[in-house]
Amino acid sequence: MNDDKMELKYICPLITVKDIEKSRKFYEEIMTQEVEMDHGANVAFKGGFAIHDREHYQGLLGESSLVNTITPKLFMELYFESEDLDEICQKLESVNVKFVHKIQEQPWGQRVMRFYDPDGYIIEVGEPLEFVVRRFASQGLSTGEIAERSSVPVEFVKMVLDQK
Repeated sequence: MNDDKMELKYICPLITVKDIEKSRKFYEEIMTQEVEMDHGANVAFKGGFAIHDREHYQGLLGESSLVNTITPKLFMELYFESEDLDEICQKLESVNVKFVHKIQEQPWGQRVMRFYDPDGYIIEVGEPLEFVVRRFASQGLSTGEIAERSSVPVEFVKMVLDQK
């Protein structure tokens, strides 16, 4: 490694949670995420994010930390994708999850929903853009119309439609 250049690798976002077991159960059972590593107070999911017990995390930061006075959930969300939005919405309704909003179409045509996890973090589940492109094609839109409507490059639309 060059001494003049530090190597830095991004790993994942981590959110702190009040009840690690309740949050783990939510992400495993409701969000169908698979645990990659369980360190007790810290659980990493194969989807590329981790949860950490808030009290344990506070102890790692020390007493002078402002972690309890900051509300990070207002400034971030976890984003997932699925082609089965209706089914997921029904599952969330069945366990009384609080929604920011149920399924809505975004200006670029993607259908998404947003809701809160047990700690109040916002989670968004949206259709993959490839799915949006195929949906628009099935509605009879041309390649150019799909690109314009969905704000994706024509090359992306062609690549998706060529995969059929």
